[in-house]
This record gives sequence, C-alpha cells and structure tokens, in this order.
Amino acid sequence: MAKHHFGKTDVRYWHEVIFKPTYSKGGKTLCVEHWAARIQWRGRRELFNLRTSNKVAAAAKARDVYTTLVGAGWDEALEKFKPEMARKSVSSVGDFLNELRAHWSGKPKTFEDYCRSLRTILSQIFGVKAGREKFDYTNGGRRAWSDKINRIKLADVTPDKVNRWRIAFVKKAGGDLLKQRRARITCNSLMRQAKSLFAAKLLRHVAVHKPEKLPFDGVVFYKRESMRYHSKVDIEALISDAIRELPQEQLKIFLLATMAGLRRAEIDRLQWDAFQWKEGVIQIETTEHSTPKTSDSAGEVPIDKELATLFQGWHAKATDSFVIEADVEPRPDTSYAHYRAQSHFDALIAWLRSKGVTALKPLHELRKEFGSQLCAKAGIYVASRMLRHADIAITAQHYLDQKERVTFGMGNLLVMPDNVTPMVATGDSTALSARTKRSR
Repeated sequence: MAKHHFGKTDVRYWHEVIFKPTYSKGGKTLCVEHWAARIQWRGRRELFNLRTSNKVAAAAKARDVYTTLVGAGWDEALEKFKPEMARKSVSSVGDFLNELRAHWSGKPKTFEDYCRSLRTILSQIFGVKAGREKFDYTNGGRRAWSDKINRIKLADVTPDKVNRWRIAFVKKAGGDLLKQRRARITCNSLMRQAKSLFAAKLLRHVAVHKPEKLPFDGVVFYKRESMRYHSKVDIEALISDAIRELPQEQLKIFLLATMAGLRRAEIDRLQWDAFQWKEGVIQIETTEHSTPKTSDSAGEVPIDKELATLFQGWHAKATDSFVIEADVEPRPDTSYAHYRAQSHFDALIAWLRSKGVTALKPLHELRKEFGSQLCAKAGIYVASRMLRHADIAITAQHYLDQKERVTFGMGNLLVMPDNVTPMVATGDSTALSARTKRSR
C-alpha cells in the first residue's frame, strides 16, 4: 500500500521510507548493509543509521526515532539513537546567537540590546552571578560573564522557567507599590527585547541551532502600565536657573533637550550644519556619524528665534563641527550606547537632580516636558510631529499630561445652602475659624 496512506507513527509508513545508502568504489555503485532513514523535525533533518539489515526491525526503529523527536526533541533523540553526534548537536545560547547574528541586517546596537536583555534574564534564571566585573569591558570580566551564559543549553530555556523568573522579578520589589510598578515595566521591557530574537522572520533563517520550543511561548506580559507623563517641573524656573548656573556645553545640552525636544544621541552627534538659520529649524537626518532612531525620527524641528540667535552666537566661536564640544571622537558602529559628551551629560544630570528632577532619566524628562508644553499650547498632533513619533498613539501613551485642568464648567449654577459656610480658596483663616466655631 502507498506510504502516504499511513501516518508517521505507523510502522508501515517507515517500511516504505527507509533505504540502504549507496557509495561508489572502483567505478561500481555499492550498497551498505544496514538500513537508514532521513527524518525531519522542526526544520532540521538528519540521517539515522538504523543499524540493522532486517527491514521490519529497521522500520520499527525509524518510527521510534520519530516519536522520540516529537515527544522529547532533538537532544533526547540524538542521545538515544545517534550518540556519536549528540554532543555536537546540543545547541547552546551562544551557538544560537552567533548563527542569528550572521543573518541580522539591522543596526548592530539593536541586536546587542536584544542579546543583553536575554542574558540578563538567563543570568537570573540560572544563577550566573557577577559583581562589578560584569561591567568590565577592558580586562575580560564582561566576556567571562557572557561566556557562562552562552554555554547554557538552549533546550533548557523553557517557557516555564521564564514565567517563574517573571513572577520572581516583581516579587523582589517587596510591598512598595512604586517599586512594583517599576519592576513590571522593566520586566516587560526585558522580555519584549529578548523575545524579539525569536521572531518568526528571524528564525526562518536559522537552520542548525533553531530552538525546538520557543522560550517565550505562552509567557504572558504584565498589563501595560500607564506611561503618561505627569509634569513635576517648574520649567520656567529651571530654564532661568540653567541660564545663570550651567557651563556652556551643559547649557547647550539643556536647551536642545528642553526647547527642541532632542534625544540624547541626537544632541551628542548634532553638527552645526543641522541648523538652518534662515528657516529657524534644526534638521535631524542621517549623517556619517549618526542615524535617527527610526525613519520617522528624521525631520525638521522648528525653534524659537531667541534660541536660534543664542546658538548662532556660539556657532561664531565654535572650534568643532559638533555643536557639543568634547574630546572624544564619535563611534557610530559600536554595539552599545556611546556618547562623545558623556562627561557633560553626567554633570548636567547631577545638576538636574540637585534641582529636584527625580526621574530615573532626568535628561529625557526634559524632552517629555517639551512635549507636554506643546500639547497644552498647540494640541497633541503638533506635539507628536515635533517629537517626531511614528504614531500619535505613542505620544498619547508616553509623554503628555494636560497642563491646564478642564472642569465641568457649570459651577455658577450652584447655590450655597444657608447652613454651609463658604471656604476661601486661598485658605482664609477667618472663614475657617468661623466655620470651626459653629461646628463646635
């Protein structure tokens, strides 16, 4: 009967599929003694020597190989039926990432960000601890830590372990509700980046070290936390203090973030020819030293004429093509976030914290304030365009807080009852005293 009439768990299917491999010797084609089968599972195909010349026994063994593959995966099947190559076939996290890296066509930094998130998760799942040497990129401390994680078997990274990590990660925050919220946001961010390495569009290029079970399959993300920006900054007072107190390079950074909404990387590699003085705009575009965060991040940013005049004055005395002067050369091809003006950024962040800006990312808080001010004055569409977001939904979710409170607007229809003493909004002590006496 035709082989396709039977399922692969039926030994009769394999009776028609197995074969005896041939080879050439002395100009003749010869046949080996034992039967063999080529078996494919989850995009991987292997030749199995069934080690018997009995066709019935060989077909039964081929069926057993297949059912083991389906039930336990490649590692178990190879260990049992092809032990001579089992060790070679056990894919590690490092094997997978190296093969995936060869097919990555995006920004190197994006890929390495995804890898860092995956390693962070795995280090906590498998207890790969490290102190400050984890951040030692010079003397090999970082590499030693990464190598330990790279040796982890990919098959051991299961959805169950990832889910247990997810729960434990937030539990470490204890009973502090604010810390719990931050932990959920961080947890989601780590999982979102790490899971991107297992996207179908990437895995279709992976042939040798493709995972049989995807580590994040079925792992539920925490409900999205509100990322709406709530202004806690007296921006007018902060600008006044900055003008009086900040050194020139830090002041440039502050103004570009606060009054133009530029991102840190955009500020760091901004060059003077990005200023179009007559039009009163800053042009964000791809240069030899930088690429916008996304294609939508490119564009014109209109600036106040007073701000343009101030930067024109600095430009007249500039000794460098970069707006922010620093002694460090740009490194556009690094796989990590490298900033020429890191020392200026650090000093400005310290100054912002001294002024009561307590956000985790004080410099980015200035960009959020820029968006919030624009939204209040010109609406969310203008703010979204000025922030150069890909979608207005991003603007609504992450950055903006209505500055001017809107009320129902019909308070004038209310009549104060005789038995209620009106309170003065400014906290009039006389009215408060009179009401207190009557209540006694």
